[in-house]
Amino acid sequence: MRGCAGRHESGGVKQAMDKRPQNGDTWTTSMPETWLETLMRFTPASIALAAVLTTVSSVGLTQRPDAQIEPRSIEWQKAGAAAFAAGNLNGATDALESALAVDPRNRAAYVDLAQVARAQGLQGKAIRLYKEALLLDPTDVTALAGQGEAMVEKGALAKAKEVLAKAQSLCKADCAPVGKLAAAIQKGPPAVALTAKDAVPTAPKTVPTETP
Repeated sequence: MRGCAGRHESGGVKQAMDKRPQNGDTWTTSMPETWLETLMRFTPASIALAAVLTTVSSVGLTQRPDAQIEPRSIEWQKAGAAAFAAGNLNGATDALESALAVDPRNRAAYVDLAQVARAQGLQGKAIRLYKEALLLDPTDVTALAGQGEAMVEKGALAKAKEVLAKAQSLCKADCAPVGKLAAAIQKGPPAVALTAKDAVPTAPKTVPTETP
């Protein structure tokens, strides 16, 4: 469960996003609510997102051009990115989940949310989120390389190498994410401290006895 501080921080993000527009604000509110926005009013973001992910995986939604992503989803995504940059991981998670609940075709929000999950040590969740982004666009090299890095962090080097090979074959322009993945694979997974269960027991020392 999230601590009180996390709830307070994430609440600040939601309050800022839910604020009614004042004179001069550019936020459009005349558009009627979609069923997803209605769902968000009564359902925590994480539960609403779970329903959205099921829809994306089962129906097979396609990626929209950035210009066609719901503006409110983009605003939530920007709020999530700002919260992440400020170190507010709980707030970033809430905002990015809200972005995806508003528009599940917002591929960049999946990638950002996966990055937050990695920062939280949730590599398995990150891999699944990258997969959702790749369902929308299988040629997304950034999402593919990020998924490979999460696999390295999880210790799945063989799978990460397969992802690297695919990313290298797809990369045509900006190959920086691919180079970063290659470097991560070469470095290997982070060292994990042995637990008491994994530690190898040592033989007890014998105390020499004196001879008479």
